[in-house]
Amino acid sequence: MAARVTTVPPASTRDRSPLSLDWWVRDRDGKLVLAQWPNPALGVWLISIILGPTGLLGPARTETLTAIGQGALVVWALDELIRGVNPFRRLLGAAVLVPQLLILFG
Repeated sequence: MAARVTTVPPASTRDRSPLSLDWWVRDRDGKLVLAQWPNPALGVWLISIILGPTGLLGPARTETLTAIGQGALVVWALDELIRGVNPFRRLLGAAVLVPQLLILFG
């Protein structure tokens, strides 16, 4: 049984219309990009949400950890908004950034 290989044409020949799903989820090289790992800022945020509820660090340190996690999430969202490889990733960054800013400054 032979494996089917799906190739994506170069960006210059693909449909680059904003109505095209390819435009939203593929990078300039035609690779499907919805998530990438590792991402240090996102890793810091994940650690903060895992450790925070445990209470192992005590109340004052848990507050600090939560603040660090929120800051890391803001950094990640700004990075995606500015340098996201496709419109989906930039939109995701904006969708995360807005509520985080409202929490921080609201």
